[in-house]
Amino acid sequence: MNNRDPSPSSLHVAIIMDGNGRWAASRGLPRTMGHRAGIEAVRRVIKAAHELSVTHLTLYSFSSENWSRPLTEIHELMQLLRFYLRSELASMHKEGIRVKIIGERKKLPNDIVELIHHAEELTQDNKELTLTLALSYGGRQEITAAARGLAKAVERGELQADAIDEHVMQSFLFTGGMPDPDLVIRTSGEKRISNFLLWQSAYAEFVFLDVLWPDFAAEHMADAIAEFQRRERRYGATLQKTDGKP
Repeated sequence: MNNRDPSPSSLHVAIIMDGNGRWAASRGLPRTMGHRAGIEAVRRVIKAAHELSVTHLTLYSFSSENWSRPLTEIHELMQLLRFYLRSELASMHKEGIRVKIIGERKKLPNDIVELIHHAEELTQDNKELTLTLALSYGGRQEITAAARGLAKAVERGELQADAIDEHVMQSFLFTGGMPDPDLVIRTSGEKRISNFLLWQSAYAEFVFLDVLWPDFAAEHMADAIAEFQRRERRYGATLQKTDGKP
C-alpha cells in the first residue's frame, strides 16, 4: 500500500490544535474556558473540511504528555471529551462522517473507551469524511508500540524479520490503513510538531499559523489548503505538484 496518495480525490489534513490556554489567559479566563472554546473550533473545522473536500481530518486532541498537566485540567478535558462524543455523534453519523480514535486507550477512563468503541462501530461504514482524534497519543510511543508488535509477530513465527519493510511497519501503527497526512497545520504560532504523527508526516507539507486554536475559522482552513496547493511536492526525488497534475 502506498500511503503517499497525491491524487485530488484524497486530501488528508492533520491539525495540531494549540493555543487554548493562551486564548483564555489573554481574556483573564481560566484555562478550562479556552478548552471549551476550542470545542467550538473543532465543530467549525469539521464543517469546513467537509465543504473543502477534505477526505481525512486528524486532530491532535490530547497528547501522551498532557497526562502530566494538573489533575483538575485533565478532569475538565475528559469531561469535555465525554460531552463531545455524546452530543456530536448523531449529527456526525447523519453527515456520513467516520470517527476513528488513535492513541493509548488503556490510559483513558473506561466509560470514555466505551464511548469511543460505540462511535467507531456506529460510523465505520461512513464515507464522506474520516475524522480521527488523537487521544492519549504520542508519535514516539506509537512507533515503540509498533516495533514491539513486530517483534512479537516475529517471535510467534507470523512474520519473517527480512519481510519487514516500510509498508509492514506502517500496518502496525495506530494509523494502519489510513493515508499519510498531506498537510499538517499548527496553530498558535509555534513551529514544531510536538511528537505528532512522526512516521506519517515524513512527506507532509507544514503550515504554521499565528492564530490561537479557539479563533481558528473556516477561512484559516481554506487559506492553509490554498497554500498547500501552491507548493510542489518532491518526495525526495520526483516533482509532484499538490494538485495532482504533472
